[in-house]
Amino acid sequence: MTNSVIKGQIRHLGLRIGRHTGEMLLTLVVKDWNLSGIETQAQEWLKRYPQLVGVSLNRNGDRTNAIFGSETRCIAGVPHLRENFAGLEFQVRPDTFFQVYTETAEALLQVIQSELNLQGHELLVDAYCGIGTLTLPLAKKVRIATGLEVQAAAVEQAILNAHRNGIDNVTFQVGAVEKLLPKMGTIPEVVILDPPRKGCDRAVIDTLRQLKPSRIVYVSCKVATLARDLKLLCEDGQYTITRVQPADFFPQTAHVEAAAFLVLSNLDKDSNSFTKTEI
Repeated sequence: MTNSVIKGQIRHLGLRIGRHTGEMLLTLVVKDWNLSGIETQAQEWLKRYPQLVGVSLNRNGDRTNAIFGSETRCIAGVPHLRENFAGLEFQVRPDTFFQVYTETAEALLQVIQSELNLQGHELLVDAYCGIGTLTLPLAKKVRIATGLEVQAAAVEQAILNAHRNGIDNVTFQVGAVEKLLPKMGTIPEVVILDPPRKGCDRAVIDTLRQLKPSRIVYVSCKVATLARDLKLLCEDGQYTITRVQPADFFPQTAHVEAAAFLVLSNLDKDSNSFTKTEI
């Protein structure tokens, strides 16, 4: 494939790597699908690089700062890689979220599990659950887990990953968290929040303050929105922050992620007017 053919057509190149499996996915973000000779070139890449398991095209013709568009097509190999995380095997596509540094994510999960000290009877909700990265390991330690996620493709993968690992006490729902959370029909003991950089929608915060789950774990990739949302959750002393654990997913950069642990105050536990229902 000559430079004259691809000039001006390829906007970004994405490489996703399974840290534990070594499998790789290559994704070319293109202005349109008309990239002459790309299928033949993709087959050559697969032959040349044994760890490369799939090549995809993602179309993004919009002039925005978003890297990926809404449609991805696999043109060679398979549309996903395998990655091992917390003793489970995940299928990960190029256009759904998964932490780039598996080892640090596993370390953060260990802190979450240690702090929660789950006993097996809890109802757990994982908001902004993605492909089930946190939902599935935690589901093995609770009675019932529910994942909420707005991206339909991520939910499809989460369901597949649950089946792949034989986890049958978890369900996933597609939709905006601020719309799904008030319709849960039950009060979870534990809520995991892992929102995008913009943080939680204010309606999510308001719903949590009404539902009053006993414990909240807020995993954040932007400390400014984390601080904003924690202030709202802890207003009037309803919740108390017991620990904040930073996590360095991007060494040698100023970026840091964090997990904040909150518990409901005794006063609010006593005044909870909602009735828990069995699922």
